[in-house]
Amino acid sequence: MTLSLDRSAKISVFVSAFAYTALTFGALTTPTAAEARSDAPYYTAELAQPAAERTTVAGGVAWTCADTSCVARKGTSRPVRICRDLKRDLGEVKAFTAKGEELDADKLAKCNG
Repeated sequence: MTLSLDRSAKISVFVSAFAYTALTFGALTTPTAAEARSDAPYYTAELAQPAAERTTVAGGVAWTCADTSCVARKGTSRPVRICRDLKRDLGEVKAFTAKGEELDADKLAKCNG
């Protein structure tokens, strides 16, 4: 027994398969809302003294500073570690925020310790 489809059925199967592939590929490659906001800083830091340089790399991330305020995108280390590296390069850190959450006093003391 041989199964066979007429020409219009074959075309409709092909068109359906192509449409499904295009839709799923488009859904997989469309940026999410989080990726669309990738320009927003992940880390913010307030320094005790103005930064000597406008840009620096500390903790494996590129920091951009204006006066005593510095911002950076997300890195791969823990926030306290990144804060400590920033302190080593730019001096005392008065406040440090990662993903909108400020370091508590104990962690900020470890950062500056």
